[in-house]
Amino acid sequence: MPTGRPSVESLPKEPLARLLAVMAWLRDRQHGCPWDIDQTFRTISPYTIEEAYEVADAIERDDMLALKEELGDLLLQVVYHAQMASEVKAFSFDDVATAIADKMVDRHPHVFGDLEIADADGQTVSWEARKAAERAKKAPSEPVGALDGVARALPALLRAEKLQKRAARVGFDWKSIGPVLDKIEEELNELRAELYARQPDPARITDELGDVLFAVANLARHRKVDPEAALRSTNDKFERRFRYVEKRLAEQGRKPAEATLEEMEAFWQEAKTRA
Repeated sequence: MPTGRPSVESLPKEPLARLLAVMAWLRDRQHGCPWDIDQTFRTISPYTIEEAYEVADAIERDDMLALKEELGDLLLQVVYHAQMASEVKAFSFDDVATAIADKMVDRHPHVFGDLEIADADGQTVSWEARKAAERAKKAPSEPVGALDGVARALPALLRAEKLQKRAARVGFDWKSIGPVLDKIEEELNELRAELYARQPDPARITDELGDVLFAVANLARHRKVDPEAALRSTNDKFERRFRYVEKRLAEQGRKPAEATLEEMEAFWQEAKTRA
């Protein structure tokens, strides 16, 4: 990096090198941005997660212009973490890029080697086997469990699905949909019992509600439905219909807080016929 105060003219022309230089200058202790200098891995982590969701949102909306922008924001997060790591001599951006390229080559022996894999299901089996081998190599003295490597920071529904998939690969799974539905009914009954207990225990209610959500995630997995996508769709549907309720009330010069539940329900039913 050049010395002295940064200038636009001093930045590299090649796009990735330019981005890396911009981030290095932002973190420069003498000439950088005070906010950027103050950040740590932990303070930046929430932004990294947020940007990943914004990428998913742009894809859901089929907005290519937004997707280009959001992918840039997500790339910035990778560059940000790599820059902070390079400052403590842990690793560099090049190390990150090299590691992921090597991993992709290793996990695709049917592309970069002689292994024959017939279809996507076969690739999934091969991928998971290689991931398990990688985990075992990282901790050779520790027994490798079926659930190892499922990140705790994942959204809860997504993590539930991944845990269930891992357990299913070693045979811990129902073979048909019937027992899955029965389990949901069982968990709902247990939740109902806690809700109507003489002295409801908030901790027990939370526990039973979690069991219901876990069972519903299992149903989604069995039917090959992405539970996160399903809930996002329902969130969008709820928002769309509630905004219609607000609009209809506004036409009468009122707000939801000024209407009865019965009045709002009537407009809600109207909204359902429209979308």
